[in-house]
Formats: sequence, structure tokens, C-alpha cells
Amino acid sequence: MAKKLKSFVTSLGFFDQAIAAPSMKAALQAWGADSNLFHQGAAKQTEDPAIVAATMAAPGVILKRPVGSSGPFKEHSELPTDVGAPAGKARKAKVHRAHKEPKQSADPAAGRKAAAAFATEERRRERQRAREDAARDKERKRRQAAVAKAQRAFDAAREEHEQTAYRIISEMERLEARSRAEEDRWEKERSKLQAALRRAGE
Repeated sequence: MAKKLKSFVTSLGFFDQAIAAPSMKAALQAWGADSNLFHQGAAKQTEDPAIVAATMAAPGVILKRPVGSSGPFKEHSELPTDVGAPAGKARKAKVHRAHKEPKQSADPAAGRKAAAAFATEERRRERQRAREDAARDKERKRRQAAVAKAQRAFDAAREEHEQTAYRIISEMERLEARSRAEEDRWEKERSKLQAALRRAGE
């Protein structure tokens, strides 16, 4: 049975963000938070009728509005126009308002419908994450294959170079041996011819 959804709000960057989720943990996961914003006082559950209505109409979808503003939460929001305003005023006012928000009347049918919609949105996010993971894995394998191919080409070229260098060195050694043999032969022949030349002149 799907859990009843609750509305949660936080401020991240230039935006206030709201979401309908079954738990604080689910809200943190949807926001992509790497720490517990609720324990830090940076996030809270809200029962503001306007926020609850907006989030329940799009369960699991992160809604935004410019930070510190009191406008409606929407899936796509403009950047705040008062970025240079003194920090913290709007946020503090909003936190104080949380204690005075009126309770929303329970609607079991709407709650079940919203919970089912949240589950659908969560599955959509999971499919999106799976597609992104698959794309990253495919790209990683492509890079690995390219590196392996380049490594094989490098190894083959290095082996060919080493074999060619070995053949050249071997040929040089043979030529040097032939050169030394030729010098020895010529030295012997030259001595004999010089001796014969001397005898002929006597």
C-alpha cells in the first residue's frame, strides 16, 4: 500500500523548493541532498494549503520559486530579482510562518491518488537514472575499447620497431665482421705482393 504523501520545503541556491513525498528521506533523495537538511533546520514539512495543493498536484516533482519570495511554486521558476537583498530576511519570515500554517483537511482519495502519482514519478526518475547510468557505462566501455585499441597499435608498432632495429644491428655486425675479414685478407695479400715486388727488383 502506497504511503500517504506529505509536503516538504527547503531552500537550495537561488530557489525555494517544494515536493510531495512519502517521507523526509524520499524528499532528500529527490532534492539530491548529500546531508540531512531537516536535521540542519534547512528543510521542513509544511501544511501551507497553497504549497500542499501545488505539490500534491505534481507528486514527486520538484517545484520552485525564487528564494525568499511568497509566489506560487512551479516546476519552472524564474531566477530571483532581489539577489542583493539582505540575506536571511525572507527565509526567517518563512520559517516563523511555518508555526502558524493552518491544518489541511484530510482527503483519503486525493491522498491515495497523490501517493500513486508520486510512485509513478519516482519510477520515472529511476528509469532516467538507469538510462544515465547505462549511458555512462556505455561511454566508459567505449573509452576503454579505444584505449585498448590504441595500446594494441602502440605495442605492435613498438614490436615492429624493435625487430627492425635488431635486424639493422645484426646486419651492421655482419658487415663489420666482413670488413675485418677483408682487412685481414688484404693485409696478408699486400704483404705477399710487396715481398714479390721486392724480389722482382733485385
